[in-house]
Amino acid sequence: MSRVVILGAGISGHTAARYLNKWIGSQHEIVVVSPNARWNWIPSNIWVGVGQMTEQEVTFDLAEVYSKTHIDYRQAKALEIYPEGKGANAKPFVAVEYTRADKAGQRENIEYDFLINATGPKLNFGATEGLGPDHGHTVSVCTAKHALEANEKLQAEISAMRAGKSRTLVIGTGHGMCTCQGAAFEYIYNVDHVLREAGVRDKARLVWISNEYELGDFGMGGVHIERGGYITNGKTFAESLMVERGIEWIIRAHVKKVEAGKIHYEMLDGTFHELEFDFSMLIPPFAGVGLKAFDKTGEDITAKLFAPNGFMRVDADYTARPYAEWSAKDWPKTYQSPQYRNLFAVGIAFAPPHPISKVMQSTNGTTISPTPPRTGMPSAAMAKAVAMSIRDMLNGADKPTHTASMAEMGAACVASTGSHVLRGTAATMTVFPVVPDFEKYPDYGRDINLTFGEIGLAGHWMKYLLHHTFIYQAKLRPGWSLLPD
Repeated sequence: MSRVVILGAGISGHTAARYLNKWIGSQHEIVVVSPNARWNWIPSNIWVGVGQMTEQEVTFDLAEVYSKTHIDYRQAKALEIYPEGKGANAKPFVAVEYTRADKAGQRENIEYDFLINATGPKLNFGATEGLGPDHGHTVSVCTAKHALEANEKLQAEISAMRAGKSRTLVIGTGHGMCTCQGAAFEYIYNVDHVLREAGVRDKARLVWISNEYELGDFGMGGVHIERGGYITNGKTFAESLMVERGIEWIIRAHVKKVEAGKIHYEMLDGTFHELEFDFSMLIPPFAGVGLKAFDKTGEDITAKLFAPNGFMRVDADYTARPYAEWSAKDWPKTYQSPQYRNLFAVGIAFAPPHPISKVMQSTNGTTISPTPPRTGMPSAAMAKAVAMSIRDMLNGADKPTHTASMAEMGAACVASTGSHVLRGTAATMTVFPVVPDFEKYPDYGRDINLTFGEIGLAGHWMKYLLHHTFIYQAKLRPGWSLLPD
């Protein structure tokens, strides 16, 4: 009997766990290590952040779900990986520290035959002074609890506007190297929606601030889409949405410091500015969670396994080269470590070979450029592929058998406003592939027949349906494996 250890129980880790449980759970051990007690469908935190959903509607208890499976769940935080074992113990293991109240602080070494790093990101609020809900002056929707606090503060501002006061609300990215512009993009439209429903939109100045070179970049180097039979670009699509709703925008911006009620930011042209606010939700930059790695002698090999940002190197081509020489072929396919055949990283935990958008720097040398998105659908796809490969390697395959390159997969972004099935709308955008491939699609880098954008109630229904479908699937309800990931 072999043991597969999965670090993390977010979208990618939980996807890998449920498929491995289905395929090998009765023959092999599956251990899931996560510091969080609850699973969170993060895309719907947007609705929690505007009071349209509760925390209970977007989370569930992991231990309860895993108790019905062959999965051994440990509520703990992974600290160190020993891919060669240590000393006389030649078995690879991971050192963890428990976060569950009754075992808090206790450490354990968990041996493994295969390890999947699906730890997700560290929310690096500390990269910008004054950023974040814990030690700063902005709110967040990155976790369900953050979203609850965001809604509390938003409702306070709505009350002030009902009393006749004007307010400035700033939403976007909180650092020059952020990703997840899509989450902030969706949130600003939901805020606009609830302000209109509350009858106070005329009292609100709504401002978008982002590190994108142009609106609609989303860390994907921009996009051309088919809409109404015409080809247009993401910039025009995003700008039209902003103009229709009276939303101002500031792009090519690096938020360098946040004080109470004031954002300090640097522009790509090297100038510095200030923006006063009453309410601000800014997405933080992401970093690796800080895992360390050691060889069998105890020597630190963290720099060998991980990129400087803390994400794990996999089967990508990390050779430094100019933007004009970047290629879809650089991106990983199997997510296997080049050093250790039994070690994989999926979701946000893997290190991209380079950004998708061209890296831009201000005249002061500050990088102001989005980093690559790799959440949601891509995370689930690569997790399932790795699970299939491990299943086959346990059955005798000598190398990974399945691939899931972001240069060969699509993604859908549904920015919906409000959770009511009859009141609301959505901007729906599909992109194929996520990483543009100009060899295969020389005109736009993507298949224009599968890359499109629309606005309307149908997309809103789709987002609502996806919310319930994915939570049903994640809870391992009957027939879950028949549903698309």
